[in-house]
Amino acid sequence: MSQADDPVRLIDVREGPLSVDEVLAAIADPRAGGVCLFIGTVRQDDGGRAVKTLAYEAHPNAVPALRRVAEAVAAAYPVCAVAAVHRVGELAVGETAVVVGVAAPHRAEAFAACRRLIDDLKATVPLWKHQRFSDGSAEWVGVDVGADPTPVEG
Repeated sequence: MSQADDPVRLIDVREGPLSVDEVLAAIADPRAGGVCLFIGTVRQDDGGRAVKTLAYEAHPNAVPALRRVAEAVAAAYPVCAVAAVHRVGELAVGETAVVVGVAAPHRAEAFAACRRLIDDLKATVPLWKHQRFSDGSAEWVGVDVGADPTPVEG
């Protein structure tokens, strides 16, 4: 299957800043009448507590798990292209943590597929967030996600 035939165009978990333009370029498709992006950023507070620092960690199976999510979205919706990139490492408030994008023939399909892509990514891909707050407290978020130690094929 060529890249043009495979709707899953870009899947990655990486250190360093993410590029919205890279995701847009990956999902560009002349069949698409609607393109939808979700950009997740680090917010300055969570649950009423000021975030001091934040770090994401990924299980070694995170990329194959993310690919499975993208493939499931591509199978469930009439999409032209799908992309998802998540950041790991230390992030500052305001930095981009995740970019997902979908191109589809119509806007309703693009919106629905993009929402499912980010929701399923957050619910199933083993990526964990460690937040440290200005009051000295800290918490892990998402540690129950991807807790199944079964290796992911891919």
